[in-house]
Amino acid sequence: MTALYLLRHGETEWSRSGRHTSRTDLSLTPTGARRAGDAGRLLGTMRGGEQPALVASSPRTRALRTAELAGLSVGLVTEDLAEWDYGEYEGLTTPQIRETVPGWTVWTHPCPGGETAAQVAARATRVLERVRAALSDGDVILVGHGHFSRVLVATWLSLGPESGVHFGLEAAAVSVLGDERGTPQVKRLNVPPVLDWEGGDAGSAGTKGS
Repeated sequence: MTALYLLRHGETEWSRSGRHTSRTDLSLTPTGARRAGDAGRLLGTMRGGEQPALVASSPRTRALRTAELAGLSVGLVTEDLAEWDYGEYEGLTTPQIRETVPGWTVWTHPCPGGETAAQVAARATRVLERVRAALSDGDVILVGHGHFSRVLVATWLSLGPESGVHFGLEAAAVSVLGDERGTPQVKRLNVPPVLDWEGGDAGSAGTKGS
């Protein structure tokens, strides 16, 4: 059976410190680059040698570099896979935002000048329409970002975008979406790169958006 694989980009300086990163085009840290390579080996172990029907990526450098280091040949680069646009909150951490908006989260509050949850969900729906068309020919791999991919998981399960809060996605982790007799299903969630399985520093990058 074919499946949809989600690969979150490797660690950046901002993802490591919890700063919300959408349009800002950051490079990977050395750790992020190493884990991107590890993620490619993990994908090979999970999928075998079959060529995917489609590899698509966000246009941000951190996503494209992750795909490259993972050994993936990107066939589609699309803004539909870009991170949630945080508007005026770009570059801020949640504690900084909460200094003026108590209790703020991206799941429950607006991002002034950025995207609404409904707009992000609409992008996820467009992506999944293309994914489902390609899955008849083989696996699909999407290389993207934390918050957007969490909305995409929720959309795959026919849940609202706010349900993305329930799905943690760390930097360079792999998730697998599929179905059971036609019912959408999460097959794997937030699987860390191989070196983390072998006693590395799992979890240091966190699950914030980037």
